[in-house]
Amino acid sequence: MAPSITDMRTVLLGAPGALAVLALVGCGQAKKLPFEPGGAGGPDASATYTRVQAEVFSVSCALSGCHAGAAPQAGMDLSAAVAYQNIVGVPSSERADLKRIEPGDPDRSYLVKKLRGDPDISGSPMPLTGTITAEARQLVIDWVRRGAPRD
Repeated sequence: MAPSITDMRTVLLGAPGALAVLALVGCGQAKKLPFEPGGAGGPDASATYTRVQAEVFSVSCALSGCHAGAAPQAGMDLSAAVAYQNIVGVPSSERADLKRIEPGDPDRSYLVKKLRGDPDISGSPMPLTGTITAEARQLVIDWVRRGAPRD
């Protein structure tokens, strides 16, 4: 009977080396951690559009001179009455290859990139004045990961 692949690895690499090879190739795809996008933990189910609007947009973005009023920055009005239709599935005016919000994909959502201050954004991170907490930023990310439902 011919030796198995495991037997050959043991002969060629020794038992510790064979175990290391099996650990690296025998487990399939790398598993995401629960806190990573797409991780086993998934997005926070309480991350709703209603919360994003009340806790992030209305207090940090939909301000006069920013993303509200007669001439909102980048044509993006984040006032409660019109924010959803101005962001979800709408092409970004600064990065034509991205949507403002790409449901289910925070890394392809330009608004998320602006909130995180990613290096591939145009201009400054948002909000331009003031700050946004890590919790508020994560709320937006989790809502987008949930598919950006209007709930």
